[in-house]
Amino acid sequence: MASFPDMDFSCPVCLEVYKDPVVLSCSHSFCKACLQNWWTEKVTRECPVCKRRSSKTDPPRNLVLKNLCETFSQQLTVGPLSGQSEALCPQHKEKLLLFCVDHQQPVCLVCRDSRAHHKHSFSPIEGVTQDYKEQLQQSLEPLKDRLKKCSDVRQNWGQTREHIKQQGQRTETLIRGEFDKMRAFLQKEEQARIRALRSEVQQKNSLMEQRVTALTQEMNTLSESIRQTEEELKAQDVPFLQNYSAAVRRVQQAPLKSVPQLPSKSLVDVAKHLGNLSFKIWNQMKDLVFYTPVVLDPNTAHPFLCVCDNLCSVYSAEITAMAEVPWFPDNPERFSEYNTVLGTEGYSSGTHCWEVEVDNNADWAVGVTEESVPRKGDIDWGYWGIWFRDGNYTAYSPSCLDVVLTLKQHLQKIKVNLDMDRQKVSFTDSQTGLHIHTFELASENKLFPFINTGNQRSIRILPVDLTVLTVS
Repeated sequence: MASFPDMDFSCPVCLEVYKDPVVLSCSHSFCKACLQNWWTEKVTRECPVCKRRSSKTDPPRNLVLKNLCETFSQQLTVGPLSGQSEALCPQHKEKLLLFCVDHQQPVCLVCRDSRAHHKHSFSPIEGVTQDYKEQLQQSLEPLKDRLKKCSDVRQNWGQTREHIKQQGQRTETLIRGEFDKMRAFLQKEEQARIRALRSEVQQKNSLMEQRVTALTQEMNTLSESIRQTEEELKAQDVPFLQNYSAAVRRVQQAPLKSVPQLPSKSLVDVAKHLGNLSFKIWNQMKDLVFYTPVVLDPNTAHPFLCVCDNLCSVYSAEITAMAEVPWFPDNPERFSEYNTVLGTEGYSSGTHCWEVEVDNNADWAVGVTEESVPRKGDIDWGYWGIWFRDGNYTAYSPSCLDVVLTLKQHLQKIKVNLDMDRQKVSFTDSQTGLHIHTFELASENKLFPFINTGNQRSIRILPVDLTVLTVS
């Protein structure tokens, strides 16, 4: 080390002696592998020390520094620098052979017998070194484990970032699809209403043309009668008297009807076509749109569950076909080990009602659950529901985990009535209207609708009938 008194051969990244060093335009040097790894992690090509951007993707090698590092490494290996056993006591210039346990420092034999270390405990330095190395090695294990977990999390977050991007693209596509449907409906409605308007315009124009033609013919007849009569009036006395009778008959035979008026309903019925137009179109859209009182939250769905694009139906994917199931982040809201999905909105007050179509599914559960139920592992508290397993209907709740229900026929549709003010939730057979079961909730927490299924057939929230009320 005496040959390199002021030299620093440590890479600023790995803090070890340079290996294949390269130099940046800012004059800072790094191991080539360390620099490439740094750029890969940071995405941008910048100096790890001064943050100056580099225009070169492959910086030149620092051959001078490389040669110096090789020489320095050789001296560390074979020179006096490597002789830990040759270390001398700075006070007595003797070899450091012992370790003072009380002062936690290496000492020589003279130090051991000195007053400064009177009645102290000593151990051979080799044994202490080995023990301390083992302790330090053990203390590194939690750090290595932490590093491994952080690496796994970073990889997961990278996948999550891509998933978020795909979620956004997919959702944007679905939004555009919904607006495309509404635009197509509006265009069709616009064309139909314009056709109806033009048809009425054409019809009433045709009637007006007929009336104008008839009136024109009558005017022509009257004009001819007037012209002939006026000619008779200009004649001499004898010819006038000779033709007087015929002239009188001609004038009397001419129609003297009342002046024709524009008939009622002759104009375009603007009010019919334009009045409350937007309301009428909106009312017509009831056949196009639907409303479900419960919207499923796909971010809470178990990995094996597939929530449909309309967010009102769900089914279970085959476990053997996991390659077809898209990757989903292990976010805090998701149920990781239970085939469950929650509704988007939770309820803490008021009354709420929704219907679930279970059809002929053989494995399902419907009910409400507390927001704080565990998302990892089995749910063993905080839920109230009707379950159908192995051909049996069962009512589950925190207070009574297993109540067998006797039903006369299989359920196809279930109506859930949640009354948070009275702290009750009841279940009814929608087809027969028969009451199935009622739970006393005794919960002050927000409750969310839930669906659980292990079946590949869809279970869906039924839309409610839309009614437009007009108040005069």
